[in-house]
Amino acid sequence: MARKYVADQGGAYWLLDAIAITQRYEKKVAAAAFRVWKLTVKPDHSGTLICEDGDCNIVYTQTLEFTDFPLPEITLYFQNNTIFLPSEY
Repeated sequence: MARKYVADQGGAYWLLDAIAITQRYEKKVAAAAFRVWKLTVKPDHSGTLICEDGDCNIVYTQTLEFTDFPLPEITLYFQNNTIFLPSEY
């Protein structure tokens, strides 16, 4: 699966963990049936992880002081307890 490739090659198991944990403990996130997760990495290696409810409403934001994720951004979807890339939707 492509998300496993992202986790393996991007060293991003922490990202999948962050999404899974937030799904469970943040009520606004859990309330949405479909979620869009966006990680944005700045040149100084700080970043922002945002969750939208599928209607472009931000329901969760996490600031990252440091990330070594190799891409400047990535978008993941979450639905039916599954994290997947947009190309897998």
